[in-house]
Amino acid sequence: MPMKKKKVMFICTANACRSQMAEGFTKEFGKGLIEVYSAGLMTAGVHRRAIAVMKEVGIDILKQESKLIDEDLLKQMDIVVTLCGSAEEYCPLTPPLIRRIHWPIKDPVGSVGTEEAIMTDFRRARDEIKEKVQKSPSRVSQPLLTLK
Repeated sequence: MPMKKKKVMFICTANACRSQMAEGFTKEFGKGLIEVYSAGLMTAGVHRRAIAVMKEVGIDILKQESKLIDEDLLKQMDIVVTLCGSAEEYCPLTPPLIRRIHWPIKDPVGSVGTEEAIMTDFRRARDEIKEKVQKSPSRVSQPLLTLK
């Protein structure tokens, strides 16, 4: 009997950067084992620098779209991961059986300075997200990709 795919949704404020990168990594590392979604409290399009830094590591998120949280879809998830304080605070309530995880990743979109400094901050966020997708935070007993 085939194992039921876990459903995970990554949420951040604008669904433009962090949640999009998390969606991209999970699709890549999950290889069809996880049904992955991302959404935001608002939409802002997928940030061009997020697309660029993901491309640097061989993951194409160009065709992903910035989406608002769909509360009906949210209720179907096994895991909801918030990636910023405002998403954690303002995300709609999730039923008790849905595992909710908070990964506070600093938003690179507000970075200032030279283009290289800004891109370095986007890479930092990308690398933090990659690490968290590949292995769980200490308070979660199993890695995200192996939850049953």
